[in-house]
Amino acid sequence: MTTTPIGFLGLGSMGAPMARNLLKSGLAVTVYNRTRTTAEALRPDGANIAETPAGAVVEGGIAITMLAHDAALEAVTLGPDGILQKLGKGGLHISMSTVSPETSKKLAALHVANGSLFLSAPVFGRPEAAAAAKLWICQSGSADAKHRAKAVLDLLGQGIHDFGDDPAAANVVKLSGNFMILAAIETMAEAQALAEKNGIDRAALASFFGQTIFSCPIYQNYGRTIAERKFEPAGFKLELGMKDVRLVRDVAEAAKVPMPLADLLHARLLTSLAKDRGKQDWTAIELVTAEDAALR
Repeated sequence: MTTTPIGFLGLGSMGAPMARNLLKSGLAVTVYNRTRTTAEALRPDGANIAETPAGAVVEGGIAITMLAHDAALEAVTLGPDGILQKLGKGGLHISMSTVSPETSKKLAALHVANGSLFLSAPVFGRPEAAAAAKLWICQSGSADAKHRAKAVLDLLGQGIHDFGDDPAAANVVKLSGNFMILAAIETMAEAQALAEKNGIDRAALASFFGQTIFSCPIYQNYGRTIAERKFEPAGFKLELGMKDVRLVRDVAEAAKVPMPLADLLHARLLTSLAKDRGKQDWTAIELVTAEDAALR
């Protein structure tokens, strides 16, 4: 286990339980969140509270960021009170956010120039998986960064999968995975609408497929959520799903990869946002399918 002080920046529905797991392991953790009251909630768990991003890290230490989007990541890293200069030579930045591959390339280059290390390590799993330290972590970056990060990442997830030296690679994997999850959500929504219109119980359909030919967590957990329409509280907000689909389409366009299904998902999300569902879980795109089928 590392004895290096850790700064954890970003305490949303994923970041807070991840930081708590590090604290439970006996690590020295200083947290930063733009909303101070959110950070204060971790004080009883033993966290120190920083007033600025730079205040959360020490020279040569480890910074973990779990933030909503690229702009937030760049702000805490490169802003006037950002972590880049404070980390200094020998520091390590583990970026666990879902962001653009280009942002990771940019930050990695700046860390190299600063004498510090950068590792892309986005995760798969919802808040309950984060709390149970059962996240799946995909990583890419230098061998030195991976070696130093391993002891910390082992405390946060159930497995680490490596995708090479390019710091952008793990972000492409993460965006690909989120695209596949959202496509599965749309598939389940349409299948359940078809069943319901023909007098078949939605929950029974979801249970059957989740136990048989689609026996995996995505179809089991999301299928149940869709069938029961339990879209609040959000495990992953619909507005963040839109952010991810925009990133998917940007990467696809840059690589000249047609993704017609991503275009459909973008339309579903845009309609949902127009109906003021941005704070609901991203499975709430099902409501658009139900409305199209005159089920609502």
